[in-house]
Amino acid sequence: MPPPTKARAGLHSEQLVSAYKVEQRRLTYRGRVFHFVSYEAVPANERRGVQAVPPMWHLMNEGKRRPVMPHLLGQEPEDLDAALLRWVEETIFAAHLPA
Repeated sequence: MPPPTKARAGLHSEQLVSAYKVEQRRLTYRGRVFHFVSYEAVPANERRGVQAVPPMWHLMNEGKRRPVMPHLLGQEPEDLDAALLRWVEETIFAAHLPA
């Protein structure tokens, strides 16, 4: 009996499994907890008009994610935390300062 082919096995297209490892950081700043999650890159899709997006850190808030900065593999945790908190200071708290 011949070995099963993709068609016989019911596999009509190959799906690649990602090796990307999601990371999370919970940082407390000015008495508030900020939850950041990394997400893998999204390839471009010309048919749908979607541009490629690199791996990114996102701020999670009320079930929604807000892009923060690129996720650099191998970045030291102290440097990462400092960069994420700098973003919080410049984006979240600076937006609430009186003009």
